[in-house]
Amino acid sequence: MSPKHTERPAVERALQAVEALQLRLAGAHAAEFTALELTMSQAKLLYVVMAHGPLTMSEVAGQLGVTLSTASGAVDHLVSAGLLTRADDPANRRQVHVAVTRIGLSALEQMREFGERQLRSLFDHIADDDVAVVERAMEILTRAVDAADRRTDAAEPTEPPTTQTRRSR
Repeated sequence: MSPKHTERPAVERALQAVEALQLRLAGAHAAEFTALELTMSQAKLLYVVMAHGPLTMSEVAGQLGVTLSTASGAVDHLVSAGLLTRADDPANRRQVHVAVTRIGLSALEQMREFGERQLRSLFDHIADDDVAVVERAMEILTRAVDAADRRTDAAEPTEPPTTQTRRSR
């Protein structure tokens, strides 16, 4: 454990609790999730493209942290399944834009509904006072995500100014 982790043992306990919950949920609902016929990598790709809007293939690779070749293969698979589209950029024929189709959005909606059903079934076993504690925890985590996003946005370098090319003589 690094020194920073020993300074906040409550964080370590919370992380362990989240991991234990995730494992229990995965085990209890694996059959329903696998019925969606998407691998975790495919679901991640769909989420990335949906969250960021149409992306170039390079942006997809960057978002997923994979090579361009790996991203292209994954996109091709989801295009053939009808979950994503690939379209050439009319302004730059070497660029391809990837977007989620209606079928892809439907698959993402099924996953969201699956997660909601899981949580609703859990809340059936939790007293209202404790549900309020969970609600408060979600509000706190949402604010932390917002703060982390702001910090990331501030740390990202701005686009370099466009340089003008010399005109041909």
